[in-house]
Amino acid sequence: MLVKLVSQKISNKINILLFELRNRHPPYPQYHPPLFISPKHFMQNLLHLSDLIHAGKIHGKRVFIRADMNVPQDTQGNITEDTRIRACLPAITQCLEAGAAVMVTSHLGRPIEGACQEQDTLGPIAARLSALLGRPVPLLKNWVDHVQVAPGEIVMLENCRCNMGEKKNDPLLAQKMAQLCDVYVNDAFGTAHRAEATTYGIAQYAPIACAGPLLFAEFTALSQAFAQPKRPLIAIIAGSKVSTKLTILKTLAQKVDQLIVGGGIANTFMLAAGLPIGASLAEPDLVEEARTILQLMAQRAQANGEAHISVLLPTDVVCAKSCTANAVAHIKSVDQVSADDRILDIGPQTAQQLAARLRDANTIIWNGPMGVFEFEQFDQGTRTLAMAIAASPAFSIAGGGDTLAAIAKYGIAQDISYISTGGGAFLEFLEGKTLPAFAILMQRALAAQSTPLSAHTIA
Repeated sequence: MLVKLVSQKISNKINILLFELRNRHPPYPQYHPPLFISPKHFMQNLLHLSDLIHAGKIHGKRVFIRADMNVPQDTQGNITEDTRIRACLPAITQCLEAGAAVMVTSHLGRPIEGACQEQDTLGPIAARLSALLGRPVPLLKNWVDHVQVAPGEIVMLENCRCNMGEKKNDPLLAQKMAQLCDVYVNDAFGTAHRAEATTYGIAQYAPIACAGPLLFAEFTALSQAFAQPKRPLIAIIAGSKVSTKLTILKTLAQKVDQLIVGGGIANTFMLAAGLPIGASLAEPDLVEEARTILQLMAQRAQANGEAHISVLLPTDVVCAKSCTANAVAHIKSVDQVSADDRILDIGPQTAQQLAARLRDANTIIWNGPMGVFEFEQFDQGTRTLAMAIAASPAFSIAGGGDTLAAIAKYGIAQDISYISTGGGAFLEFLEGKTLPAFAILMQRALAAQSTPLSAHTIA
């Protein structure tokens, strides 16, 4: 064990040295990522923030952290759920304690580039971060050309998506931002599926580019849940539209033991199964796609001789004539839904049946609420499944904005094995895609490792 530990430390120091040497010898060779980066390959090759800290390479350095603090706010701009801010604390505190000059930025909402409006500002985020850290966190505007921050201090850089060229990954913008720092840290898993200037471009040009603790933890947890899961593996995929999650549904249908669908997605699957859904939200044009997924799961069950492999559809539902806070809820069997009914939750019988399945699972993936859980009369389905997941000894991983809100509402965060900060990134990872943020960090790492030592001198 001691030999292995020493070997790992030497390997980490070599990686750091190669990264430093790499910056003196542009351009580096191109690396074309595979369709999927294996967990072992990723963990062995990626440069971690902790590697740099342990080697004393952060002290006195300018560190640019790309975080994901895109949290929900009410109409007055008050933060209603701060999981993503809290998830960023380890990277920030580690850098501050190591004596770095820290600058951190995030996106918030969907601002128009070049026009940062009041609703786009990171002011409330900086205030919450300041309260969590117990120190001032000044907010800097118009920061692309210059940032002044002393070692041991932190500044928040205004909403990065307000900068012209951010979303299109403008290389000139990326180069300007790279010049602000000595070390770039990507700790924003929630945006890892987007190749933008602060998630991809800056990593191409920064002297050193590494992964933060959250990015690495997300990769590790998702790999455990999906790469080599303990079975039975159950996935809950819910939301308003099949179209937004069609690819992940097809992928999961080939890998999970049971697939639970909820919300508008369940309505489309009910249509595919020949059940009435009244005036409920659905996508009739995707009924054939849903039917294909149902058939795929049935074929797997038959081929494997395992009847439990299936898409689990509701047997009863909660309906109302409108989706409002004061709407009157009625529980109905799925074959008794009227033409003017709107299905807004799964029924109690279905909820208990699904909860029983979850109690027998060994791995659970959860993305999306089962109904309109914001209204009390339509939240019992989501509540029942949430409590079942919390009580289960299975390894559970949950992701997506609405899922995080449900976890917060029911107070079960401590009972979920891992809460992912990603929504789209969470789903794309499960689809087996290589996320751009991972790809560029791997590209930098492999390019650095391929640079011959003889080509450089050490200062």
